[in-house]
Amino acid sequence: MHAAPANTIPLDVKSAEDRLMRYLAIEGVSGDEKAIAEAIRDDLIALGVPAANIRYDTANERIDDPTQVGNLYADLPGTNGGDRIMFSTHMDVVPLVAGVKPKRDGDRIVPEGNTALGGDNRTGCAVLVTLVETLYRNKLPHPPITLLFTIREECGLQGSKQIDPADLKGATMCFNVDGKLAHELITGAVGAQSWEAHIRGKAAHAGVAPDKGISSTLVASIAIAEAHKGGWFGKVVKPEGRGTSNVGIFGGKKAKPAGDATNVVTDYVYLKGETRSPDAAFAARITEAYKAALSSAAAQVKDTEGGTAEVEFHGREQYPSFNLPDDAPIVKHAKRAVESLGLTPSTVFSNGGLDANWLVARGVPTVTIGAGQYEIHTVKEYVHLPEYASGCRVAVALATLGA
Repeated sequence: MHAAPANTIPLDVKSAEDRLMRYLAIEGVSGDEKAIAEAIRDDLIALGVPAANIRYDTANERIDDPTQVGNLYADLPGTNGGDRIMFSTHMDVVPLVAGVKPKRDGDRIVPEGNTALGGDNRTGCAVLVTLVETLYRNKLPHPPITLLFTIREECGLQGSKQIDPADLKGATMCFNVDGKLAHELITGAVGAQSWEAHIRGKAAHAGVAPDKGISSTLVASIAIAEAHKGGWFGKVVKPEGRGTSNVGIFGGKKAKPAGDATNVVTDYVYLKGETRSPDAAFAARITEAYKAALSSAAAQVKDTEGGTAEVEFHGREQYPSFNLPDDAPIVKHAKRAVESLGLTPSTVFSNGGLDANWLVARGVPTVTIGAGQYEIHTVKEYVHLPEYASGCRVAVALATLGA
């Protein structure tokens, strides 16, 4: 059978909105997801999911940065046969959300103070629990379902990167809730690399004998300028590919500013950047361009004895790119579910990474839908409640279509 039209899907809008308000008020920046994870777990148990069906993995133990809990899973037995499907979202929010106090403002939820809201991705958490509420309370038919709530998505998709494929229990497709519009289907996303450079020059008195020093600041500055001149900084468009890059951190030792005083030639600079591209090989090519620019810059800055700075450079993949074709079974399924609600689906390619990047790499085709997130990662962030309700309905349609 087909999913019910929007006006007949038995969504308890008030309950869904109340749940979202409650989740938005729970702290949970990357690494500190325990409180929101326990709230989700408690709500799932209250809705009828057996505690034995809810579990954490040990992804947090494989992440270098301190992280309270692993990824959270919940397994729902199917009411009939059929292949297992998944729904995923992430539990962490960006640091700008810390201290948020959500409030209702007409058909929006906004932050009271000068913080972000955390709609990215408390909306996803609320949608997945609301999906369970709707399926269970209305006894809607559905296949076996695994829910996945990941950690540390906002700092490089670290939680999804550490997933053990066995924990996905053979799911054949996944629907990730992490976007703005319910009818907009994200079917592909760029891959990314991160890189860091340690530039070690030589200190000298900047007034008495600057020529005896080797300025790490100058080396870094020349390198960034050369990368820009060569077309490798910011938006990158070359005959062999396209992508983006950025130098995000220009600092010194132990997260302090580069240099110690204005009268001392800077002897150490730390740079950290990222590169992105739909083509993983081209993302690596951009990273190599920064490495070459730093090597060239180091050779240009010398002291009176011809000495040069030492550059230590490390680049690594953050997450792979993916692009699902429009005729892929999961994309067809998602389009039919959206159409069943009277909406017009569209497919888009994202210039930002998603947990979907790693889920696809783990063998589970994944489409990302939205649920009302607007102006994310800013103090102007808000959740549009009618769009949030649409996201909840699309999730129900995805779970019940063909059941």
